[in-house]
Amino acid sequence: MGILDGLGEGFSVALDPTNILYVFLGVLIGTVIGVLPGLGPTATIALLLPLTYELEPATALILLAGIYYGSMYGGTITSVLLRLPGEAASVVTVFDGHQMAMQGRAGPALGIAAVGSFIGGMLAVIGLVLLAPPLADLAVEFGPPEYVALTAFGILLVTYLGTKHPVKSLCMAALGLLLATIGQDAITGTTRFTFDQLELFDGLDFVAVAMGLFGVGEILYNLEQTEKAEQIKTKLKNIWPTRKDFRDSSGAIARGSVLGFVLGVLPGGGGVISSLASYGVEKRRAKDPTRFGKGAIEGVAGPETANNASSTSAFVPLLTLGIPSNVVLALLFGALLINGVTPGPQLIDQNPDIFWGVIASMFIGNLMLLALNIPLVGVFVQLLRVRAGILAAFALLITMAGVFSVNNDPFDMWVVLAFGVLGWLMKKTGFEPGPLVLAFVLGSILERSFRQSMLLSGGEFDIFFTRPLSGTIFVLMAAVVVYSTVRGIRRQLSGRPASLYADQLQATAPGSEEEGAGGAGAGDRHAGEGPQETGAPRGGSTRVDPDGP
Repeated sequence: MGILDGLGEGFSVALDPTNILYVFLGVLIGTVIGVLPGLGPTATIALLLPLTYELEPATALILLAGIYYGSMYGGTITSVLLRLPGEAASVVTVFDGHQMAMQGRAGPALGIAAVGSFIGGMLAVIGLVLLAPPLADLAVEFGPPEYVALTAFGILLVTYLGTKHPVKSLCMAALGLLLATIGQDAITGTTRFTFDQLELFDGLDFVAVAMGLFGVGEILYNLEQTEKAEQIKTKLKNIWPTRKDFRDSSGAIARGSVLGFVLGVLPGGGGVISSLASYGVEKRRAKDPTRFGKGAIEGVAGPETANNASSTSAFVPLLTLGIPSNVVLALLFGALLINGVTPGPQLIDQNPDIFWGVIASMFIGNLMLLALNIPLVGVFVQLLRVRAGILAAFALLITMAGVFSVNNDPFDMWVVLAFGVLGWLMKKTGFEPGPLVLAFVLGSILERSFRQSMLLSGGEFDIFFTRPLSGTIFVLMAAVVVYSTVRGIRRQLSGRPASLYADQLQATAPGSEEEGAGGAGAGDRHAGEGPQETGAPRGGSTRVDPDGP
């Protein structure tokens, strides 16, 4: 099937009235949870996983994908108006977006963010259409050793590039791999780590684990915050940017689209890394870098375009290789598995309605987001009047009812509560749940492919290094480990942040060492929240100091 034929079939799926409704619901929910600090796409998608049992696979993925890229739009609103990132990827938007609001230009800041997000999202969808089919054709040639290398590489990159504390994240990834082995062995049929509990013979349910870590864990963490509902005092006017605004930001939007697409394809890239990288590029290219942090419109347009482009291009490895590149995509991967669909090279041929339907829905969803975010910004900001305690009560009720409805098994409710407490403790102690869930999802693929490789090679490990592709991937893995270790040691010796995330944020923050003293504190405050695709907790460490960067 050619690309045009595939898109034709995709639009026939996406334009079905039911799917149009779910596209709209997805982007609307995504915008809302992007506005509300303390939720974010990860927690929301985890809470909605039980709903996927009642929907067609294509419809379920269309809904969840809409929530993901829709949340990138919503997080901008509070970043500009309140200096409070509603979503982790919007942290960078605070630097110049709120300064524009202080200068009476909140409307153009939100307008250019919406336009840039639309352009970045649409260009990334086009890139997805062009890149995914040939990549899937190449991936058909992959064997078990290549899948071992890919899954291990994905876990490693997410751990090293997408988190603040690589060592802690590696521990969580190891725990996730261990949890994935619970239950019956797929080859021998023997039970492992079940402790004679019948409920564990089939392993831990992915829905219960995800809803506990990201749903209940976030709820418990947010309930510790005692802040009152936010009040918006900034008046919005002239939301549509002027010609000068478009002229000043056109280059940033173009560069952000390309940069976001490339980084989104890479495991561990994600919205946070792409927005940080875009801000850094624009700051270095500017004739007057001191404008950044004082209301430069390029500092809003570039990062917002990049994080939306990356949220779309992240579907490339998921749909073609069956490898989720971040935590949110791991949840979408699990949602497809729940429906009996395995993402990977065969998805285009075996389930073209899902593959092309989701892509076509992204065109429609981005148009809906542009239509929603320009005229209805004033409506969305009023959602901040809702107290976090009210949201938490409803979310917990939905969580427990939803997980019970999946298997009608009370044991799953205990699993949710147990992992909810674990998720809360992890956030309190600086451990991130993302690598755990990603490793838990990929663990079965990694184990199965590894054992198949051992059968093919007669137990010899050289099969992973003598095959060109798998050998190259393992060499890249070794290079990432060596580079990260050397970089961390050098940063510690110089007294600078050892993690890539904190280092990037410090480097891009206004008033950083490049511009003079006073900026490191802002970068450190932002770096308190990891770049998981989750919303910043109300009153959490991603709140920006109101005294300025």
